Order: sequence, then C-alpha cells, then structure tokens
Amino acid sequence: QVQLAESGGGLVQAGGSLRLSCAASGSGFSINVMAWYRQALGKQRELVAALTSSGNSNYADSVKGRFTISRDNAKNTVYLQMNSLKPEDTAVYYCNVLYTSTIPRWTWGQGTQVTVSS
Repeated sequence: QVQLAESGGGLVQAGGSLRLSCAASGSGFSINVMAWYRQALGKQRELVAALTSSGNSNYADSVKGRFTISRDNAKNTVYLQMNSLKPEDTAVYYCNVLYTSTIPRWTWGQGTQVTVSS
C-alpha cells in the first residue's frame, strides 16, 4: 500500500509563494498520475493540477500561469510551486496519486493548509 506525506503549507501574504511537496512511499508500485486538489471552506474539492508519468500536465483555469506542478521520479515526489498567491487560493491542499501495484488505485494525502492573507 502506498502512503503519501505532504508538506509545505502555511500562511503567506497575497503575492507571495509557497511550494508544496508530496512524497509517496511503499514497495512494489509504479506511479501513473500525481495530482493536487484543494478544498476551501464550504466548497467542493477541486482539481488544481495533475501530471502524468509521461509528462502531460493540466491545470485549473484559476491557477494557470501561477502554479507549476512537477515531479521527481527518483524520489516519487510531486511538487506544486505556487506563485502570485491570492486570498482565494486559501484552502486545504490534498495530494492525490494513481498508482499500480497489482491493480490501479487512487490514494489521498492527509492535506496541508494554505492560507493567503490580503
């Protein structure tokens, strides 16, 4: 079973930057897709960015040009570089990974809080 460990959240002023990290650990697996979701208070969870093992990425319109998703395959780690942060980016950010062990499975991280003050 794969476990995810997230880090990098915190409090930042509008216009600032943060980098989130999510490391996958376990044995006998390969990662297919690594993604970041977020959920603001009172709202549904939404996809922020996703990155496939072949390098294809997609972003929510609201973060295009400001956020960048990347991964270190050797470390099974995905990053989300967030620049020009806005108060509306405030949310709990969740790492989400599609991996294959015996069968494909999705798994979630515990979430990390990002708060952007105006």
